[in-house]
Amino acid sequence: MTAIATALEAGLPGLLADIEELVRTESPSEDLAAVTGCARVVAGLGTRLTGSAPEWLDGSGRPALRWRFGSGDRVLLLGHFDTVWPVGSLADHPFEVAGGRLTGPGCFDMKAGVAQLFHALSVLDDLDGVSVLLTGDEEIGAPTSRTLIEAEARRTRAVLVLEASEGGALKTARKGVSSYEMTLTGRAAHAGLEPHRGVNTTTELAHQVLALSALADPATGTTVTPTVASSGTTRNTVPDAARLLVDVRVETAAEQDRVDRAVQGLVPVLPDASLAFSGGPDRPPLPTSASAELFDLARSRYAELGFGPLRGVAAELRRSRADADRALRVLGSGRSRRRSARLSDVYAASLLEELTERIAAEDDLPDGPVVRLRAYDARHNTAFTDTLAAWLGTFGDVPAAAAAVHIHPNTFRYRLKRLAVVAGIDLTDPEARFEAMLQLRLSPPRP
Repeated sequence: MTAIATALEAGLPGLLADIEELVRTESPSEDLAAVTGCARVVAGLGTRLTGSAPEWLDGSGRPALRWRFGSGDRVLLLGHFDTVWPVGSLADHPFEVAGGRLTGPGCFDMKAGVAQLFHALSVLDDLDGVSVLLTGDEEIGAPTSRTLIEAEARRTRAVLVLEASEGGALKTARKGVSSYEMTLTGRAAHAGLEPHRGVNTTTELAHQVLALSALADPATGTTVTPTVASSGTTRNTVPDAARLLVDVRVETAAEQDRVDRAVQGLVPVLPDASLAFSGGPDRPPLPTSASAELFDLARSRYAELGFGPLRGVAAELRRSRADADRALRVLGSGRSRRRSARLSDVYAASLLEELTERIAAEDDLPDGPVVRLRAYDARHNTAFTDTLAAWLGTFGDVPAAAAAVHIHPNTFRYRLKRLAVVAGIDLTDPEARFEAMLQLRLSPPRP
């Protein structure tokens, strides 16, 4: 183990204590007093561990902290200390370290990273060329710090963001982001007396939500998600104004341009309704190629320090592509009537499809009541498996199930009682019924 690794390991108790202090100092982005209070704690932490106090850079009353060591032009360590958690979240989500896992509001995004940043700097002999910039408005889109971040990044050769990622991997790519606000205008009228005289912005909003959602493309990893919506003021008034926020994530600049053109080209569906958009592409995609050289350097140094192999991950990209592939497998299997779908639309079918593929690949048919029934049917030329499937498929409706297998309901009831004995299944137990349905779906008859 290298001297740096040894020093970091020895400093683990102190690191955990500093993370705890930051997490307990709640700092939701919209609460300027809370964010400022957290900035003071961060400033004290950085001063104690580096021996240098930060510059306070206030934008619209919102603090940012900057350290420059020497020229400060070699590498920028970037982060933020605001969170999405409102004040009081600690009551329901307390700080805790248990079983090798640390939890608490904002610990992952990204107060643990802030503490780790300063502890890492504290074990280095020379900080010349290092800059640190920590902001207090990242979770709301960096409206006051974006210009500062861009200017600071331009003067350095490399930027490392200390926000955590899955499994300790370095994020080497991520999706681009576009943000839109749609404003709809209609005409108010009394909902009971003359709704026909109004132009209902809630109805127009529904049309636009569907149109926007249709711009997503799972195959390319593009998501278009209507998020916050509002319309109307009272129950008995046709609404004349509505507002909609839209989040867009894309893997390529071409997709970002395609969605932007499509969004700007949307028109009202209802006569006399009007709509306007603000916003657009906010951050371009970061392709893996942009960080390849820096990642190779980081991986090399990581190994030299004795920490083992370092993984890279394309944040959001790999999962979105995998999700699209899972949805496409369901559509291609013919088990869905949809022509297009997101994974969330066919998630249950996707899980079943994957279980079926795994069973087929491993030749690992599950045992249980259905397997016993099929074996009994094969030996005695009965139809108990079809009887059970019909009953489960009609949710216990005996007349409908009997009609499905073309027998009298009384005969069906007899078979149902008999198959319960043969299979050893309690049909009054919801868990047993669910297990039987899974087995019917996952274990096709052996040829």
